[in-house]
Amino acid sequence: MENREQEHTLIELGGVEARQGLLNGGERQLYLNKLSSREMESLIAISDTFLPSVEAPHDAGHAYVDKFYRTSASMAGTPHLVGGLICERLEHPKLWLIRVVLWLLSTWFGTFIICGLASMSRHFPYFQSFPQVSPHKRHEIVLSWSLSYFSLIRMLFRFMKLVTLLVFFTQVDEKNENLTWKAIGYCGPDPELRTLYRANKTAQPNGYGREDFIGPLYRGLINLKRPREVVAEALRLSGFSISIHSRKHGTPNSSSPLIIRCDAVVIGSGSGGGVAAGVLAKAGYKVLVLEKGNYCARSNLSLLEGPTMDQMYLYGGMLATDDTGVVILAGSTVGGGSTINWSASIRTPQHIRKEWCDQHELELFDSQLYKEAMDVVCEKMGVQSEIYEEGLNNAVLRRGCQELGYPVTNIPRNSQPKHYCGWCCFGCKDGRKKGTAETWLVDVVNSGNGVILPGCEAIKVLHNRKKGRARSTATGVAFEFEYKGVKEVFMVESKVTIVACGALSTPGLLKRSGLKNPNIGKNLHLHPVAMAWGHFPEPTPLSPSPGWPGLEKRSYEGEIMTAMSTVVADFEGSGYGAVIQTPSLHPGMFSVVMPWISGPDMKDRMIRYSRTAHIFALARDKGSGTISSPSAISYQMDETDEENLKRGMEKLLRILAAAGAEEIGTHNCNGRSINVKKVSSHAFERFVKEESSRALRDLSTPVCSAHQMGSCRMGVDPRSSAVNQMGETWEVEGLYVADTSVFPTALGVNPMVTVQAIAYSTAKSVVEVLRRKKKETSAS
Repeated sequence: MENREQEHTLIELGGVEARQGLLNGGERQLYLNKLSSREMESLIAISDTFLPSVEAPHDAGHAYVDKFYRTSASMAGTPHLVGGLICERLEHPKLWLIRVVLWLLSTWFGTFIICGLASMSRHFPYFQSFPQVSPHKRHEIVLSWSLSYFSLIRMLFRFMKLVTLLVFFTQVDEKNENLTWKAIGYCGPDPELRTLYRANKTAQPNGYGREDFIGPLYRGLINLKRPREVVAEALRLSGFSISIHSRKHGTPNSSSPLIIRCDAVVIGSGSGGGVAAGVLAKAGYKVLVLEKGNYCARSNLSLLEGPTMDQMYLYGGMLATDDTGVVILAGSTVGGGSTINWSASIRTPQHIRKEWCDQHELELFDSQLYKEAMDVVCEKMGVQSEIYEEGLNNAVLRRGCQELGYPVTNIPRNSQPKHYCGWCCFGCKDGRKKGTAETWLVDVVNSGNGVILPGCEAIKVLHNRKKGRARSTATGVAFEFEYKGVKEVFMVESKVTIVACGALSTPGLLKRSGLKNPNIGKNLHLHPVAMAWGHFPEPTPLSPSPGWPGLEKRSYEGEIMTAMSTVVADFEGSGYGAVIQTPSLHPGMFSVVMPWISGPDMKDRMIRYSRTAHIFALARDKGSGTISSPSAISYQMDETDEENLKRGMEKLLRILAAAGAEEIGTHNCNGRSINVKKVSSHAFERFVKEESSRALRDLSTPVCSAHQMGSCRMGVDPRSSAVNQMGETWEVEGLYVADTSVFPTALGVNPMVTVQAIAYSTAKSVVEVLRRKKKETSAS
């Protein structure tokens, strides 16, 4: 009885019953637009150039299609939402320059400098500000930006296109609907979601209980959006020792930081941190998991693209390299990337393990421990390759490869065969995708040895050097969170510290903590991705489906990844080729990557959204970049990587055509496409050759990344690496790194199994260290 009362008290004080701050997943936060009136004038003019009000085609057929064409960005309120993002949400080293440009465009002299003669009028006073320029001329100017000789102008185009289109196609009204969805053939959130919720809100006839509805972590989450005394009490009830930090000169007071004592503190809850925390907690050690992102319970998932990206992706999914050359997607929520990734669960390829073992002298990857690690994590996630039903994108990839004789295989996934869900990039509504929030973090909670603190950020790792020691020893972490506008600071005292913030955030934390190893923040790999598209018109009585499975589907339906081709992967050689897979593109991201050549053309492309299939080539990059903070990423694609993506692009176009696409194209800003059914084989070959040979490093084609790795790479020498084979930093004893940043090179395939296996191996080493420390303490 006492245990039940304590559990209830814990939930009331720090957990799920304090609902909104912890579990919210349905509302997009509104950011305050602080742009000046001049800046807003320019932003409105640019937004309405990208998405103007135009006449609908004569054969539109439906009122909602006509409404879509007639609605401009400003009519939908998009510029004001964009202004809020610029002021309060977006992070980029050159963001200040965007505001300067917006102000300059509100003046005649600034417009003339940026836009040239095209901005001038034939009538006095001749010079005009950008908002005064006619819509036709504005279109010419904006289109010229995409092809400008000056990289800063091309950056301006890419930035404004990204934020304007993404916001327009993801913003929702009070009914959680977007005015474009019916017109473009998008159903919005997964229709099964409402059915599932209704079942839970009634008598739960389908057998869903509290855990199924909310998620299995509700007993182990502590809500930090409470007074610190309440947080401290929740931690005490969880078995953690709490005290108030005593300064050398003075007595503790209400503003003194609270100290939490534990065996291990894990910073990050994704595929690295979640595994490490689970292993340690099951081994009997008290574990505190700190997570920068928030927790979105199953019951509160909206599966809305805009709100979800804002809440569960790093910087709202609007992160790019410093030259905007690569758009980067990374998770920032409980479970990290495993919560919003595309399910692919591929074991570390044998040629990669051999390379890391032979060339980098890392015996770990040829050890029995690592083999065991891959087996354990795959079993934990329920990895399997069976396919029950395939969606359009994957069916197109498979069919095209079969027609051309290219190799095509099933992708192992951490979900059940019948998990036919295209919305898992926004969280899994029923928990059948087994990310760390459904597996390893559950072990943390069920063990009774750990809790998870979402919504807090590690400031620095604490460490000190004892006299006579060559290096310092980690003693814990200082972290902060915000309560009612005030930042509270807590300190953690721990025997070991594990950093698993991801390859984008781990380097910054280590540098803030005083580590000086020059490899921290270097050797960043991104797995650059280039895509191609094919349009498959809706089957009609006059033009029926060719009959192969999957063609009647919508582009956003079905499991995100089920098929993969290694036709240009070069797995038998260097491994530095490209794999061919399929993406998840809901309307916002679809609009971002599709080429823009005019407002009407973009609306025409969006009308065909639901029947436009995408496949992509993902390169194992030789080139690398540097990172000083998650928003300051310097990366320039290597020439070899560009050539590998071009080879992949050629195969993409051929696969789409062979699968029966009527029209195919790439994302190059020239917007070229070809109707495969109406051209000669010679014209087709010329198109494929020309489009697959276009440069990818000049900002003319969107390049994306969903995998980041290598920024604190593992090695055997501190001169060329940041951590050793156990994941321990060279500079600080007891400080470990357990995320994708420790990869010695780019991996070449989806990294979830590899990072979990490395984290498992690291955690096993940490367990041995903790056991040794316990014995030493007992002996003394």
